[in-house]
Amino acid sequence: MDQLEVTTEETKSPWGAPVLAPAPCSLADVMSEQLARQLHEEGSPFPEIPDTDLDLTCAPEGDTSSDLMLAQMLQMEFDREFDTQLRREEKKFNGDSKVSISFENYRMVHPYEDSDSSEDEVDWQDTRHDPYRADKPTTTPKKGFVGKGKNITTKHDEDICGRKNTARMDNFAPEVQVGDGIGMDLKLSNQVYNALKRHCHTEQRRSARLHEKKEHSTAEQAVDPRTRLLMYKMVNAGILENINGCISTGKESVVFHANGGSFEEKIVPEECVLKVFKTTLNEFKNRDKYIKDDYRFKNRFSKLNPRKIIRLWAEKEMHNLTRIKKAGIPCPEVVILKKHILVMSFIGKDHVPAPKLKDAILSSEDMKKAYYQVLNMMQRLYQDCNLVHADLSEYNMLWHDGQVWFIDVSQSIEPTHPHGLEFLFRDCRNVATFFQKAGVAEALSVFELFNTVSGLQINSDNEADFLAQIEALEKRNEDHVQKSGKKIFMDTSEGSPPQLNTDDDDD
Repeated sequence: MDQLEVTTEETKSPWGAPVLAPAPCSLADVMSEQLARQLHEEGSPFPEIPDTDLDLTCAPEGDTSSDLMLAQMLQMEFDREFDTQLRREEKKFNGDSKVSISFENYRMVHPYEDSDSSEDEVDWQDTRHDPYRADKPTTTPKKGFVGKGKNITTKHDEDICGRKNTARMDNFAPEVQVGDGIGMDLKLSNQVYNALKRHCHTEQRRSARLHEKKEHSTAEQAVDPRTRLLMYKMVNAGILENINGCISTGKESVVFHANGGSFEEKIVPEECVLKVFKTTLNEFKNRDKYIKDDYRFKNRFSKLNPRKIIRLWAEKEMHNLTRIKKAGIPCPEVVILKKHILVMSFIGKDHVPAPKLKDAILSSEDMKKAYYQVLNMMQRLYQDCNLVHADLSEYNMLWHDGQVWFIDVSQSIEPTHPHGLEFLFRDCRNVATFFQKAGVAEALSVFELFNTVSGLQINSDNEADFLAQIEALEKRNEDHVQKSGKKIFMDTSEGSPPQLNTDDDDD
């Protein structure tokens, strides 16, 4: 029988050791050997472990040398997950608190950890132990110097002081961008540091003032929180049903339209206006001269701060409107005064305010009618109400239901005011100029209108001479007031101003 040679390919063990192939043998030997083993196993109760020539030891050149690296990578991945959880716990613990607690000491940082290995990894710059951050200058001991002999350095050393000043810039306000002066080894002299410190404090105070001004001032078409609260209280009290919006703005106030309710069993007009006096004096800086010399408010004016003066200004308009309304002159009716908010009746209809005399489209007959109405109202205002409007013009007169209405009388004063006659002459000039330009042939000149309204007989066609005589009359009256304490005019025939009725109620 021919011998059959069996060849096997050399295979690798899963443990890395090669398997040794058995020596080639004939088929007869194989058959006899198998038969012998079978007979031996059948006759033996305990089979013997076959003796094989396989070498199970690992070769030194195998792949098992990477086990240490695999273990290190697994440990690093575990530590990274631990650090991520630690940061999550730190963020949850601190929340939005300004004072935070750091868990940095509990981190598992490896020297071989690569910062690019994970996006969630904490950057070196975010840690307290930043290896690239420059150290702050060391403080000088209490004795004031370091070193010995020739190497002694005092606390007044220029470089040391410069570095300390740079480090102290970190104490500036957060909005001041000081940069990394320590890293650049920047040295600031005392003079420069003090200048920067003063500038920083000045900017902080300026910013605080701007914020204070914004919060406590009434801007155009807007109100400050205090004013808004007063308006809400009026609505909650039922005085007003609702506030609809702004209808007018001026140099001294903002006017809102509102629907009226009821107040102390008194029916409030169906349509009202809220005149909110501005709490800033920027647009009307000369408003003081209308009130500080008014004897009705003179003693109170000097004792008030600027914000309370605004309330006094609103109170002044309330008293003037009450006096004008009592004399039967068409004007808004006062409903209530709350600090610097004056509630009045609305001159208009269906949320549409009456037009100013400047904007009203009138025929020649209506314009002539309006002129005589204004002339009569000025006379009654001066003689019956003992008031001078002091800001009368086509902008402060409304045309409604075929009638002229006076508004904005907060600056109105009595003729005994040191500049009362001057303000009256200015009103007469505004009225005469407007109606003359409007084509009213019957319109009087400014001099004739002044004499007609005031009852004075000043003969002059020159404005400068006319004003000089007015100032002389005011000076005489002021001297007389200071001597006698009485606010009266004497007869003009004796060279003094005429007498005025001062027995009116000061309401």
